[in-house]
Amino acid sequence: MLAGKTNRQYNRPRNTNNNCAKAEPIGGFRPVRGVFCWGIMNKQVTMNLFRVLSVLLAVTVVLVSGCKSVPDAAEGGEESNRFASLLEGDYRIGVDDRIQITVWRNPELSTTVPVRPDGKISVPLIGDVQAGGNTPTQVAAIIKEKLSAYIREPNVAVILTELRSHEFLSRVRVTGAVRTPRSMPYRPGMTVLDAVLEAGGVNDFASPNRTKLYRKGKTKTDIFDVDLADILTKGKLESNFDLKPGDVVTVPERIF
Repeated sequence: MLAGKTNRQYNRPRNTNNNCAKAEPIGGFRPVRGVFCWGIMNKQVTMNLFRVLSVLLAVTVVLVSGCKSVPDAAEGGEESNRFASLLEGDYRIGVDDRIQITVWRNPELSTTVPVRPDGKISVPLIGDVQAGGNTPTQVAAIIKEKLSAYIREPNVAVILTELRSHEFLSRVRVTGAVRTPRSMPYRPGMTVLDAVLEAGGVNDFASPNRTKLYRKGKTKTDIFDVDLADILTKGKLESNFDLKPGDVVTVPERIF
């Protein structure tokens, strides 16, 4: 009897609630006991997995799109940095500019000073230094040479903090039949249209298609015809010239 009972217990299913036995076939495959149980993945689990994969795919597309847009921004930043580096390397310090002098590990010698009318600046310990007419790199070299008599191997940096001496040389002017004639700071990428809009646009007495752009060269002043009316009303940008520092845009009045 004991042996018979044992055999009945042995032949009895070990788990009548086996999920693998109840799982619906997936692709014609029904899970078998002892094999990795794919039957656990019922229809609901499959749908959930599909939703997760869809979300991951959407996130991937967004990230890839964002990465593609980075080079455009990087190109614009590179252009600005190129302009800034050119200005810093070629710029000659003038009267009323302010420069910051930093001496590494010597904060008592570091200072920010204006350039005096005689073109000189006052530096602690060494006195007057000629800054006018020199670039920041040249001024740093002069200060370093003079400080070498007091400090061993000084490390000097000169940075322009305010550009005042060349303010009017780097301006663009809009005159004539505009609502607000202006003298405005030049900015990289500025065009004739930008300058006219900054001046409030043309007034009621303007003759826009007779607009002139004046640009001073080394030996003469170049004059460019600007079809401003076509730019404003027809979107024809052929004469929407890029501006340079010192340019003058003049909008004449109509001849009645």
